[in-house]
Amino acid sequence: MQQQYFIGTRGGDCPSITFKDALLNPNAPYGGLYTLKNLPTFSKEEIQSFANLDYTSLAKNIFKALGLGIVDSILENALKLYKNFDDSKIPAPLEKINETLYIQKLYCGPTRAFKDMALQPFGSIFSDFISNSSKEYLILTATSGDTGPATLQSFANKPHIKVVCIYPKGGTSDVQRLQMTTLEAKNLKVIGINGNFDDAQNMLKNLLKDENFKATLEQKNISLSAANSVNFGRIAFQILYHIYSSLQVYNLTKKPVHIIVPSGNFGNALGAFYAKIMGFPIQKIWIASNSNNILTEFIQTGIYDISHKSLQKTYSPAMDILKSSNVERILFALFGENRTRELMESLEKNKKYSLEKSELQKIQQYFEATFCEDSYCLETLKKYATMGIIIDPHTACGIKAYEQIQSLDSSIPCILCSTAEWTKFAPTLTKALGMGDLSDEEALHTLAQKFSISIPKQILELFTKNEIHTQVVDKDLLPQTILQWL
Repeated sequence: MQQQYFIGTRGGDCPSITFKDALLNPNAPYGGLYTLKNLPTFSKEEIQSFANLDYTSLAKNIFKALGLGIVDSILENALKLYKNFDDSKIPAPLEKINETLYIQKLYCGPTRAFKDMALQPFGSIFSDFISNSSKEYLILTATSGDTGPATLQSFANKPHIKVVCIYPKGGTSDVQRLQMTTLEAKNLKVIGINGNFDDAQNMLKNLLKDENFKATLEQKNISLSAANSVNFGRIAFQILYHIYSSLQVYNLTKKPVHIIVPSGNFGNALGAFYAKIMGFPIQKIWIASNSNNILTEFIQTGIYDISHKSLQKTYSPAMDILKSSNVERILFALFGENRTRELMESLEKNKKYSLEKSELQKIQQYFEATFCEDSYCLETLKKYATMGIIIDPHTACGIKAYEQIQSLDSSIPCILCSTAEWTKFAPTLTKALGMGDLSDEEALHTLAQKFSISIPKQILELFTKNEIHTQVVDKDLLPQTILQWL
């Protein structure tokens, strides 16, 4: 494919830009997101030729077809980081649970969550892109628990880069918090806020388009970027593991698969959507939510309405989100820039928007959705643990979608994206098993002993480290807090 260009989801007068430009400066016109101008589609013969490739060879072929224009040596450096995962050849292995359920373990990287799949290579590419720049870059990231640790790990001690990570105080597990607050690299700053993840994400988006903030940074010769999935650099790598898994299971079953995604900000699901558009053997993408079921309502009714909702804290906190950013890229892909801008402006002004009936039908060609309450999550954790299968609470929510699919057609193969290792949510598992309310450290050792499973070294070490980043601020103090640190 020729050079790929990116355009803003809400239109605008700016020319199409390259992948490198979109990665370094992700702020699109009118508050939109940069997205692919064109997607390649593959023939059955081409798809079959990909089926037996190893993961990194597959990645190289897909990126070449996407026309992202990444120099071979830069892409090679990025993909080498997968060698540090549990299996140096398969960073996202599949585990067959039964004849129709495969769990894809997306948590085999350094921070034990699926964000490593994208952020490890993303950090490498970003660093290589600016290696000869005279400027420094400030990378902002907002996290509900997993993006923060993965971003900080990826960019620690990288030259010309500073990272500020914003997280909601009390909105993450202890392990997730410690993964952020114990990191010592001088180019990293972690700030807790009094608020929830939607607040953190709104603050990030506001800073990205705050002209005064950016002008102050420019005076310091600093450019502004982001590591959340508002940055397409993240999404590019999330397409890959959906392609890989769908090909693996199709090879075994000769049937197109359903992909189940426990979803918060919709970046993971977006990757599966692009894989399906490109022709890979995916029937439907099932979105699994918790009691913050805005995505279920949207996909079932076509109405996205947060005007009457307040965020609920659940046992699956990475999905405690009401404004899912990447839905916007789906709207653009299906309905174009003018309609997307209209819908997103309605969401910002009225906190809601509604699709036409024909538009909803188009969404439902690709997506189904369901949700579960915390009680179901706990019951599922216990049920699978008694089978010797230890999963985290987000994966447990995904089981609800699997059971729903089974009730409709018990022959359809399903791939459930397991987005985090059990070690990040050990107290929730001990609660589910009736072991009482334990601290993270107590719960980890209790479960490891009971089920004869090991705890990764990098998780155990967290409890012996000092917390360095202890600052918590009110939302309105965030810009000056960042500037003072710089």
